[in-house]
Order: sequence, then structure tokens, then C-alpha cells
Amino acid sequence: MNVLGIDIGGSGVKGAIVDIDSGELLSQKIRFITPNKPTPKKIFDGIKSNILDELKWDGNVGCGFPGVVKKNKIYSAANIEKKWIGLNLKKKFHKKFNLRCKAINDADAAGLSEIALNPKVVKSGTVLVITVGTGLGTSMFIDGKLIPNFELGHLKMYGDSAEKYASNLARKKLNLSWKEWSARFTEYIEYIEFLFSPHQIIFGGGISKYFNEFESNLKSKCEIIPAKNRNNAGIIGAATSFK
Repeated sequence: MNVLGIDIGGSGVKGAIVDIDSGELLSQKIRFITPNKPTPKKIFDGIKSNILDELKWDGNVGCGFPGVVKKNKIYSAANIEKKWIGLNLKKKFHKKFNLRCKAINDADAAGLSEIALNPKVVKSGTVLVITVGTGLGTSMFIDGKLIPNFELGHLKMYGDSAEKYASNLARKKLNLSWKEWSARFTEYIEYIEFLFSPHQIIFGGGISKYFNEFESNLKSKCEIIPAKNRNNAGIIGAATSFK
């Protein structure tokens, strides 16, 4: 079964057609930059012109969103306009495009992709997936079962949210070296380990393509591995959530 996976993010919106049985991308990955003041109208207009029209897609859609999502309805919006809160993505896709859609938290989508397709993921115990980009997305799995909407990027560090301190956006804003940023991210990991004692951490998100640059600087009590699907994990997981 093929499904269009869409990953809405604070810096970009990505989409591709996915074979949800194998996790393989069957089309080119299309990305457009998240517009300033990314309202639902701006994002949906971009999805239509850049993704749906380009791929000539009229089938099912799985959509990852950066916020709490319950039964396709958005309850929070991180690094994106608050006008999204209260919107039901399933109903919106049907009304605007006449397409069936299932919505999921974006980090949960990335996590589902890794749990299903990454052979290095442990099968039992607690696994934490962290997607590092504009913010810090997290998903938690216990014995392979997802705990949805586990938003640990909003834990407080130094009087503000952790993602303001240790995200890739924070690294860019402060022009931090990999070593300097890794020290900050290690502090975040230590905080997470103190609270939840994960058996394994999977490192994903846009910055994961540089994992080899900073892997040796990350300190943890548990194993840290890179996401197998790197920055495509959100697309693949969003699509496979349609099962």
C-alpha cells in the first residue's frame, strides 16, 4: 500500500510517496521552506502547489505535525503559528483536497519509522527518539509500544524550554561549534536520563546527517544510535501511521 507522507516542520515541509510495508520512498522527496507566520492557509497552499500537484497525488495521506495531536486534532503548536490549535487535520484534508488523512505528532512519526525499520533498535525496555532541528522533538517507546505526544523538548532548562538551549536552531543562532553544542546536548541527555532512564536513545532530525561530526562528544549512560532513516523518518512514519 502506498501513502503520501507529509512532515510539517518549523523550518521546512517535506513530502514523498511511501511504500508503507517496506518504508521505501517511491518518489522524490519534495521540500519547501516553511513560510513566515506559517498559518494553516499558507502551509496548505504550499502542500497543494509543491507536493500534491507536483506528485499528482490523489490517494491517502499521513501527516506529521509539530505539536500534540490526538485523534487528528491539534492541541499545541511548537515553532509554528498558534492558529493551528484546534484544527482537525483529517477534516481539513478532506474538505480542502477531498483526501483521506491521518495526523500524528511529528516526533512520534519519526519514532514509529525507527522502531519498525531500524534493526539496531532494542526490542525491550525504554527507547527514546530525539529529533533535533528547529526544536527538540521526542517520542518514547516501552517494549515497542508508543507513548504518544511525549513532548520532552519543552522541559525547562535554565529558565526556558530545553529546545531553546540545545536544538539545532540554538546552535545556529549562537554560532556554536559541534563540540560546544554537544556539551549542551549532553546536559539535555543527562536531564532526560535522570527522569526516565532510557535503555537506548535514537538520534534523528535534520542534524542527524552530521552525526559522525559530533558522536564522540556526546556523553550518555545508555547507547546512542543515529536514526536509520535520518531526516526521512518523519515522512516514512507519517505515512505508515495510516495503517
